[in-house]
Amino acid sequence: MALRRHVKNFVKNYSDSEIKVREATSNDPWGPSSSLMLEISDLTYNTVSLLEIMNMIWHRMNDQGKNWRHVYKSLKLLDYLIKNGSKKVIQHCREGLFNIQTLKNFHYIDEAGKDQGKCSLTRPVN
Repeated sequence: MALRRHVKNFVKNYSDSEIKVREATSNDPWGPSSSLMLEISDLTYNTVSLLEIMNMIWHRMNDQGKNWRHVYKSLKLLDYLIKNGSKKVIQHCREGLFNIQTLKNFHYIDEAGKDQGKCSLTRPVN
C-alpha cells in the first residue's frame, strides 16, 4: 500500500504538504502520528501550504465506503489543526462548514457488519 501511495504521489505531483496530509489520512488501520500532525500544523503558517493542506483535507473528507478511514482521520487531523495550527485553519473551517455538515449522514458498514460511520460523541453537534 505504501508503494502504491508513493507512486500516486509522484504521478499526481503532490506537494510536500499534500503528501503529509495523504499519509496522515491514509487507509492504514492506525491513526496519524502526533509528530506528523505537528509537522502539518507547522505548515499551516505558510499560506500556500495551508491552502494545499485544507484542499486535501476537504478532498479526503468527501471519500466514501471502504475509504471511511480517510474521513475519520481527516476529522482527527482537522481537530488537531484547529487546536495547534494557524488561526487561519479556523477561518477555512468556517468557510468549508458545508463539507463538515455533510458528514452528519455518513455511514459505512464493513464486511463484518460493524458500523464504521457511527458517531460516538457524548454531546450533540450543532
